[in-house]
Amino acid sequence: MRQKPFSVLCAILAAVFYGINIPVAKILLEDMPPVFMASLLYLGAGIGAMAINLFGNKQTREKEAGITKRELPYTVAMVALDIAAPVLLMIGLSRITAATASLLGNFEIVATTAVALIVFREAVGKRMYLAIALIIVSSVILSVEDFRDLSFSFGSIFVLLACVCWGFENNCTRMLSLKDPMQIVMIKGIASGSGSFLIAFFMGAVPVNIAYIGLSLLLGFVSYGLSIYLYILAQRNLGAVRTSTFYAFAPFIGSGLSFLIFRNNPSLSFVTAFVVMTIGAYLAAFEKHDHEHTHSLIEHEHSHNHSDGHHNHQHETPVTGEHSHLHTHEPHTHKHGHTPDLHHSHTH
Repeated sequence: MRQKPFSVLCAILAAVFYGINIPVAKILLEDMPPVFMASLLYLGAGIGAMAINLFGNKQTREKEAGITKRELPYTVAMVALDIAAPVLLMIGLSRITAATASLLGNFEIVATTAVALIVFREAVGKRMYLAIALIIVSSVILSVEDFRDLSFSFGSIFVLLACVCWGFENNCTRMLSLKDPMQIVMIKGIASGSGSFLIAFFMGAVPVNIAYIGLSLLLGFVSYGLSIYLYILAQRNLGAVRTSTFYAFAPFIGSGLSFLIFRNNPSLSFVTAFVVMTIGAYLAAFEKHDHEHTHSLIEHEHSHNHSDGHHNHQHETPVTGEHSHLHTHEPHTHKHGHTPDLHHSHTH
């Protein structure tokens, strides 16, 4: 399958930015309640996106399509899941090592794929199924403290629950991925961050530590804001499952930073899980998908150009480069390497 280099690069950069999150958040959690910390991470993303949107290039923003009432159900679900997921992650992170939490983050691939398969009918091949199986095995190795009595790590369970929430959220975001990514980051950040903040406030867990609050907001802008923006750009072309597989580099980055920062010696189970998960991530990232397929009639609005082979409609006045407007795709059958983006949601 011919991967689209720009989308792959966006997914990997998104992983790099998010990989910073867990080891740095682990340090800040020493003096910050988990729920309050989660709210600041998303608020940092939303405030940063608002600043970029306010002072950024207006012409670039005008090329993107905004969210409409049609996308409202996915938007509401996205916000609700984004409130739950980071809260669960911060609770789990406060109970286990940053390295383990980072590697467990790859379970998000499994959750994303399961939802994409069952709910959104996204196509997955045999190679991807093998990759998912290996990632599940790796996550079980990290989560079980003692195989003799199957005693599960309490903190690991919270991290896995966070991954499940993000698995659903990734698929909701995929349905919005053709819309303005900066607008999505603002909605995610402000709405989800405010929801988490209200929970922290009513719990009485809102300490006033200006330095830590500032650092948390900055971390949120980088590891959530920039990461989410790049992730959405990648989803436009790669779909939910493939984007999450490239995003699997994030836990490896987080684990490496954790060992450097906290000077922890990796256990045998951690090394075993790391090897198994590396193989699974590799298989998932380089799955091929190429067959004859039919595009059904569809009308929608998003940023596009006329050089990608899928947007052949005419304009009264010639248009070049990226632009956005309501347009119609006529039924068309052809064969090429492709990914399950919103233009390739056909059944198999």
